[in-house]
Formats: sequence, C-alpha cells, structure tokens
Amino acid sequence: MPPLLIVNPRSGDGGAEELLAAADRAGVPTHRLRAGDDVVEVARAADADVLGMAGGDGSLAAVAGVAIDRGLPFVCVPFGTRNHFARDLGLDRNDPVAALAAFTTGREVRVDLGRVNDRPFLNNVSLGVYAGLVHRREHHRHRRDALARVRALVAVARERDRVELSVDGKPLEAHVVLVSNNAYELDVLSVGARPRLDEGALHLYVPRGLIRSTWEDRSCSHLTIDSSTHRLRAAIDGEPELLETPLEFRVDPLALRVLVPTQEGA
Repeated sequence: MPPLLIVNPRSGDGGAEELLAAADRAGVPTHRLRAGDDVVEVARAADADVLGMAGGDGSLAAVAGVAIDRGLPFVCVPFGTRNHFARDLGLDRNDPVAALAAFTTGREVRVDLGRVNDRPFLNNVSLGVYAGLVHRREHHRHRRDALARVRALVAVARERDRVELSVDGKPLEAHVVLVSNNAYELDVLSVGARPRLDEGALHLYVPRGLIRSTWEDRSCSHLTIDSSTHRLRAAIDGEPELLETPLEFRVDPLALRVLVPTQEGA
C-alpha cells in the first residue's frame, strides 16, 4: 500500500499548493481537506501503510491517534502556526517540504502519546486562563474578527478568578494548569521546548507567584482532574475543547511510531 499525506490547506500561513506539488513530485499521495471533512475519518478510511499529516498540532494529534490504533507509522509535516511537536522532534518548522523525505528515506523513532478522556494529545492540555484565551480567539475567528487574538487577550486580562479544581482528590486553585506529555524546559514567564519525547511521563505544571516566578512541577503516569462543573474549557494542543469532568489523563509510553527524515551523514 502507498502512504498518504493529509493536508489542511487552512493551517498556518498558506503554501498548500507548493506542498501538494512537492508531495506529487516525491510520489506521495495526498488528500486535501475540504469543508466538512473529518480528519479522523479520513485517516481511518485511508488505504495506506503510512499516515502523514500536514497541519497544526491539533490535527497532527488526531491523525497520530489513528496511526496508533491502526498500527501504522506516522509522519509529521509542520504546517501550522507554532508547530511545537515538529520543533521537539528536531524538524525545521519553517520547511514543511523537507519533512516529506520521511516518507521515502525516513528512520523510525518511538515517542509517547498523552491522552485525556481517551482523546490523544502530543504536547499538552491547558486549563484556566490560557484555555479561555483559546476559546475566545476561536469565537472571534468564527465571527471573522481580524483582531481575534488581541480581543481574546484583552478579555482574558480582565479575568481575575482562579479555576477551582481537584487533582487526584486534592483541591487546587490556580490561574493556569498545564498537563504535558513529557517535561518542558521552564523559564519565569513561559514553557519552552521538551528535551525528550520518550520519558514516559506526564507533567502537571502550576505557576506560582504574582508574576509566575516559579512553577510547581509534578511527574506522574496518570492523574485525575475534577471540578464542580460538568464541563471544563480546555486547550488541547492549542485547540479549544469542552471536556466532560472528571478529566482522566494518562500517557502511552513509546506508543507512536514516527518517521523522521534521515539526517545527512547519519
């Protein structure tokens, strides 16, 4: 069977035609997502021996989950806005065409996959202020508001309330709660890259202090986050979701077979 690259032309800053043409030259069949397409259903129905996704981190995670279910290798083609998973894999986030080499001369690496209520994620799940920002950004985007991100930031800045949760039965109040698939490098104001993707651990991060001067970090293989509400706003790999509580997190160690381009001289 041939491989298949699913392309989301609405991701990132464009360039889908160039990527599709490059895939055609490389002999990689493609499926260009159209309005109404369900990326998970497309991946499940594909008659392919390798599944690839060109899109943002959210669509990458969805197809990666299908690849695991079908026992197939997965190819990441960075084509979103931030491409965090591609960065942590060591790919050039600004060169999606170069990632196509994984289909023909790629080497396989195994990495972990996170799940929340069985929904796969590659990077992290955020609750609290950042999740609110993502939901507001999407709301304004649907209204075709050109200043969506600015308006979302202003709205979130007005929110002073902490999210009230329980983690494995212990109460927790915080503005931001982040559950990540493997550990991030942290600085005072943000999370950075992940040194490895095969640690086999989730990390729970909670910023402490008025200016997030420190981060509380807990490592585990599974955890439960609950709330008094039946649903929680979340950002899963940067995509807005409403999740039913309680939220059951787990990590599937080395579950994802990823093909990455072979480095010259390797």
